[in-house]
Amino acid sequence: MVYVIGEALIDLVMAPAGGPGPTGYLAHPGGSPYNVAIGLARLGQPARLLARLSGDAFGRQLRAHAEANGVDLSCAVDAAEQSTLAVVSLDAERNAEYDFYRTGTADWQWSDAELDRIPADASWLHTGSLASWTEPGAGVIAGQLRRRRQRQPVVVSYDPNIRPALLPDHRQALDRVEAMVRLADVVKASAEDLAWLYPGRGADEVLRHWRGLGTAVVVMTDGGRGARFLAGQSAADGEVATVPGRPVEVVDTVGAGDAFMAGLINALVAGGFAPGAGSAVAPAVAEAVLVAALTCARAGANPPTAAELAAARDQRD
Repeated sequence: MVYVIGEALIDLVMAPAGGPGPTGYLAHPGGSPYNVAIGLARLGQPARLLARLSGDAFGRQLRAHAEANGVDLSCAVDAAEQSTLAVVSLDAERNAEYDFYRTGTADWQWSDAELDRIPADASWLHTGSLASWTEPGAGVIAGQLRRRRQRQPVVVSYDPNIRPALLPDHRQALDRVEAMVRLADVVKASAEDLAWLYPGRGADEVLRHWRGLGTAVVVMTDGGRGARFLAGQSAADGEVATVPGRPVEVVDTVGAGDAFMAGLINALVAGGFAPGAGSAVAPAVAEAVLVAALTCARAGANPPTAAELAAARDQRD
C-alpha cells in the first residue's frame, strides 16, 4: 500500500470552442497527490489517499471519482471547509497553466491527529505539490514524515510541483523544498521546477546537489525529451543518466507529471526498491516516461490502466 498525502482539488477547464456541448468551464477532479493516487490505482498498485475532502458538491465529485478508480479513502478526512479550485488554461503548445482559488479551503488545514490515521507500519509515503509548501498544513506534513522516519523504515517520495505565482518568497520556497528533499528517498521534479528554484545552475548540478542532501534517487522530467536521473552512487561521482522521451501526438500535458510520478512509484515498488540500490531505477524511469506519454496522448489527467500500459509496452517492444 502506498499512502499519498496532499490536495484533492477541482480543475475548471474551459470547454473547447465550437464543441458539441455548451460553452463555459468543465469541472475535472485534480490535484497532484490526488492524481498520483488515481494513477497508482489504475496501474494496479494499492493506494490510500489522505486528502481533506469537503462535503460540498466538488468534494463529493472528488470522492466519487477516486472510489470509482479504486483508490482507498479509508484515511481521508471529512472536511468542513470548501474545496480548492484551479482554473486551467492551455497555451499554444497545449501546456497547462493554472490560477488557484485556495484561501481557507480544505486542503491546507491538516492536524497531527488526522495524519496519525496512517498505520505505524506503512512502508511507502508520497507527498508534494501545494500541500507540501502551503501553510498551515505543510509544517504538519513535514513533521509527520520526520517523526515516522525516526521511528521505523519507510520510503518517502516527493514532488515539489512548483507553482511560482503561489511562492512569492523565493528564498523561503527553496528552503522548504530542500527540507523536504532531505526527508525523501525518491524525488521527482520538472526542468521548469529546477530552473525556477536554481536560476543559472545546470540541471545535472542540481540533481547532484539534491543527492548530496541525502535522497537516494533524483529524477528530472524534461517534457518530450524524457527524463534525467541520478541514483545508486554518491552525489560526488555519480553519472546522471538519460531516458529518452516517447514520441506521441500531444493532446495536452494536464496531469503528465503526476502520471510520471505514479508510474515511477509503481515500477519501483514492483522492482523491490530499497534506498541505495540503484539497479531497478533505470527501467522504472523508462516506464514512468511511457506512462506520462500515454497520458499526454489524451485529454486531461487521464493516466493509463495496467492493461493499457502493458499493451503500449508490448507495442514498443
